Amino acid sequence: MRGVQIFSGTSHPVLAETICERLGTLPARAVLGKFANGETRVDIGVSVRNQDVYIVQSGSQKINDSVMELLIMISACKGGSAKSITAVMPYFPYSRQSKKKSHRGAITARMLANLLSVAGVDHVITLDLHASQMQGFFGKPVDNLFAEPFIARWIRMNVPGWKEAVVVSKNAGGTKRVTSLADTLKLNFGIVTTDRRRPKVTMSMTDSTVFFDSMNDSIPKDPKPFVLHLRKNSHGGESSEHNTTEPEELLRPETPPAARRPSELEAAHEYTDVRVRDVITGRLVQGHIVDDDFPSGGPTSVPASGHTTPGQPSSQDQPESVPDAMVNSFISTTSSLPGDHALGGSFDAAESSDEEESNGRSVEQEKMITLVGDVRDRTVFLVDDMIDKSGSWIAAAETVVKRGGAKQVYCIATHGLFGGDSLEQMEACDAIDYIVVTNTFPITPQKMRKSKKLVIIDVSSLLAESIRRHHYGERSVVLRTDS
Repeated sequence: MRGVQIFSGTSHPVLAETICERLGTLPARAVLGKFANGETRVDIGVSVRNQDVYIVQSGSQKINDSVMELLIMISACKGGSAKSITAVMPYFPYSRQSKKKSHRGAITARMLANLLSVAGVDHVITLDLHASQMQGFFGKPVDNLFAEPFIARWIRMNVPGWKEAVVVSKNAGGTKRVTSLADTLKLNFGIVTTDRRRPKVTMSMTDSTVFFDSMNDSIPKDPKPFVLHLRKNSHGGESSEHNTTEPEELLRPETPPAARRPSELEAAHEYTDVRVRDVITGRLVQGHIVDDDFPSGGPTSVPASGHTTPGQPSSQDQPESVPDAMVNSFISTTSSLPGDHALGGSFDAAESSDEEESNGRSVEQEKMITLVGDVRDRTVFLVDDMIDKSGSWIAAAETVVKRGGAKQVYCIATHGLFGGDSLEQMEACDAIDYIVVTNTFPITPQKMRKSKKLVIIDVSSLLAESIRRHHYGERSVVLRTDS
């Protein structure tokens, strides 16, 4: 390829060399390093005047160093009078921060897009953006390629009996990605989701003394509060009277039978719709599936209704002048946590489980997890765009195996970040049989040797073909196929 210079950053040199090998060229010379004080050093070793420059730089474990190195390389090539500069970023850094998750949060992905434009980039090639709408952050063209055809081809060639498998999403935010792969393979799909209710907050009456004292100051006190007593009469009906001295039996008002819709489960004690049988629930305690008779406990457990813990006053001990409805209303308005809901007040269902594990939220000790779909005696493909933390993957795998009866589980993602000990934890999980990722993110040889379940799909041919077509002005690579 004439008139092309392909540079490699330090984040993923193996991928850059493979891309150059497929294009029949070698990576251009460049000196990359650091000064004594830690500043990034870049020295372009070839002429780039009137050349099409492609810089291959993905994310890495040292993500900030990789970003800064890419920006300096773009600026250096821009100063060297390059004809065009294309940033080839198989994994786009900070892609999970593409929206505000709190009132004072930052949209870091947009800031990185602005930095690339200011540095002088003319085109961006990336793979499986976490949120496809991120392409609108750029003022320059963006090619968002998809690894789905490569994953589908690998499944067809390496998974026995894949035509009877089920594609399952491990969270609500990945359903679109899962249904696309299911349509490509002509398979059924399902979803695993955990309850996202806010943690219950217990508040003693002493904690709300100031609130009720200030409220009582503005309300005149009545020595004889109005109390509604219900008493059965001789005719079988009910009569009401205002009496505060007679000890009458208090009857709790009930909904009239005519206004109450009888439950189908109460009437027939069996499912009337076979689709209900595909909804399976389970208990998730500290990230693992447990039996229904597993004892609940721990410092974060919430006692059931009607039960009290030692040192906590019961409902009978509470003052009668404070209605329960008022206490619940006060608690619900003051106990909302700033990080537990979106800006509009409703929970953001599109947020992935890995984000929840990595954004500093306190993990609840016990949750309810639900599996929708029939996976019994079938192979399950758990699919998402990246694997960072292992908690949500292990929970979903144990759910489809222990609750759903699946016989084999493949954890499939485009980007294998494997933060911390996530790869080792997934390797030790008996419910996971294979871990399938692409080579968009560098994985150290030490980690690869430790895992027998890890499978890496090469996508260098996709990136090389995209570079070739962009250079010759041909039609872009097909982003998504249905075959």
